[in-house]
Amino acid sequence: MTTAAPVLDLNADLGEGFGDWSMGDDAAMLEMVTTANVACGGHAGDGGTMRAAAREAAARDVALTAHVAYPDLSGFGRRFLDIAPADLTDLVIVQVGGLQAMAAAEGTTVRGVKPHGALYNALARHEGQAGAVVRALRELGGQLSLVAAPGAVVVDRAREAGIDVVLEGFADRAYLPDGTLTPRTRPGAVLTDPEAVTAQALSIATEQRVRATDGTWVDLPARTLCLHGDTPGAVDLARAVRSGLQAAGVRLEAAL
Repeated sequence: MTTAAPVLDLNADLGEGFGDWSMGDDAAMLEMVTTANVACGGHAGDGGTMRAAAREAAARDVALTAHVAYPDLSGFGRRFLDIAPADLTDLVIVQVGGLQAMAAAEGTTVRGVKPHGALYNALARHEGQAGAVVRALRELGGQLSLVAAPGAVVVDRAREAGIDVVLEGFADRAYLPDGTLTPRTRPGAVLTDPEAVTAQALSIATEQRVRATDGTWVDLPARTLCLHGDTPGAVDLARAVRSGLQAAGVRLEAAL
């Protein structure tokens, strides 16, 4: 009896420029990934960057998710904001709607929503904000998948509301023993060595676990694996991860 090859979605956070300011090499990253999480005006992104990302993703048959965030351009969405739930719901709807419009203009669609940065982390434990994001997804029609961390409060709330949830792991971020990401303020939070990043990607893809900073193993069931487009050497890391996964027999395809 043969064992089915592992299947994994490889995603990256892209479209994170704004106006004349650009970040990362989206075109090169889109050659490596199966899903693009596109910034849509919260932490980065404007009409032009959204349209360009949607167009280039469509040309490569790469799935799109809306990378929604707190309205915090100066902090790149990495600072917690105590936003009222009703306001957060509206912010998510506006950001998703903007990307949906640009995607439609380029002949493609948005398949899911992935919160960014501090919002992503808040949804692990903040009941009010988790409920606000789930409400936004319901009001957007209930057909968009939510990308979230295993064990996050928002996962249960979304599933209770009938929203498809895609659990996510990170190839280029260190994990704490409780399964959460090491805060970026700590040394070693971001992994930049291609061998280490590839090894972590393989562990998540083939064993559904990751080694934490204290050396222990943490279970990490994930259907999608993220590489940050703004990590130093992101393109080389993505190339190494993709090559390593394919060499191990992992089939790469969008999870949404």
